[in-house]
Amino acid sequence: MKARTIILGLFFALFLTGAKPAAAQQGQYIVQTKNGLASVLNLCLSAGCEVQQTLDGTLGHTYLVTSSNPNFLTNLLGGILQPLEDLLGITSVEVNQLLPLPVAPVASAASGLYEMTPVYYYDSIVWEGYVNQPATQIISLQTAQQAFNVTGTGIVADIDTGVDPTHPALMPVLLPGYDFTRNQAGASEWLDIPGYPDGINETNTSDEAPAVVQQRTVAVLDQRTVAVLDGGPYSDFGHGTMTAGVIHLVAPEAKILPLKAFSADGTGYLSNILAALYYAVQNNANAVNMSFDFTTPSPALTQAVNYANQQGVVLVASAGNDGTNAAVYPAAMEPQVMGIASTSDADTISTWSNYGTPDVWVGAPGENVVTTYPGGTYASASGTSFSCPFVTGTANLLLSARGPVDQAQGASAVAHAQPLTPNLNNGRLDVYTAVQAWVEASR
Repeated sequence: MKARTIILGLFFALFLTGAKPAAAQQGQYIVQTKNGLASVLNLCLSAGCEVQQTLDGTLGHTYLVTSSNPNFLTNLLGGILQPLEDLLGITSVEVNQLLPLPVAPVASAASGLYEMTPVYYYDSIVWEGYVNQPATQIISLQTAQQAFNVTGTGIVADIDTGVDPTHPALMPVLLPGYDFTRNQAGASEWLDIPGYPDGINETNTSDEAPAVVQQRTVAVLDQRTVAVLDGGPYSDFGHGTMTAGVIHLVAPEAKILPLKAFSADGTGYLSNILAALYYAVQNNANAVNMSFDFTTPSPALTQAVNYANQQGVVLVASAGNDGTNAAVYPAAMEPQVMGIASTSDADTISTWSNYGTPDVWVGAPGENVVTTYPGGTYASASGTSFSCPFVTGTANLLLSARGPVDQAQGASAVAHAQPLTPNLNNGRLDVYTAVQAWVEASR
């Protein structure tokens, strides 16, 4: 033990060579360990960092730390990481990246935004243009729901900007969720809008009309609300409510667990995404929707994804809107994740969608999708962010059809898709053939 202590002392003397005064700006890092909190505390005690929180619940393998030493990560990657693993069980250290949501194409108003006739949709009243939009017909949604008597069950987690917790269409199925940007219960998007923590009531206003919001979304709003949301800090306000609305459209009786890891400006820290994914698994989610992508692989994300797979949770991610086949994460982590491209109402791959290997498992409609929007209203938007929840909802319908489904089984069923182009690999989502394949697999 004495020899080991001497080795540790020499190691940390080397580590601290590049240290700067403690007044330097704090950097955030994600540390993974095989030996629990004690090993990370030992690292920070000698290397000048502070443990902020665990990111994986009770597992005790992934932690967020801060350090004022600008050479903290450089020193570790400069040949010192292997001694760290040997002596303390530290397996990886990475920067806590600030990540953006995918930039969506400029939206145009879908015809469904003018079809405001109220209709019953399971336990709520919604707009006709939401239920009967072209996307539902293209993927044979109602046909599958009726033929196999599948309407969703269990829990779908949605890692995004949060949700409007009082939206009439979503209220019957929403769970409280969690806000990782504030580290508190609840996941309301409205908390990001100063002065409107309880939301804006959009019902029965005289000047409601489809309007472009932040050049990304066309929503049915009154002019007062358009003015409130005008500005960069709110460029992705509503994103989470919109993705939740697509999940609800496909699997209307599944519970939705909103997990707020992104702010209204469209950015979120990797640490919050990791914490949200572990939270989803440990709070009984059957599937997780991840309508985001980033270009740098992450050891901590890889471990979190593997953990979710081992627990039988189906993971679905957007493939990105850059019009390339460059790898983005987590979509490129196939077979552990299904990556989803966007298709048009003309049943072609969207010109701006990412495509091909390694990002795409299938495509799904992602142009002018009509979905729920904060304030009890509806919006249309385009992007693989909105293709993704069509597949996540379908994974939940598989659960509804014949019980537990894991990643491999879900991906195999979804792969029974309509061929369009090799760039979509398995094709464009067909909910009927996916559920049929899963049901017949049990016979």
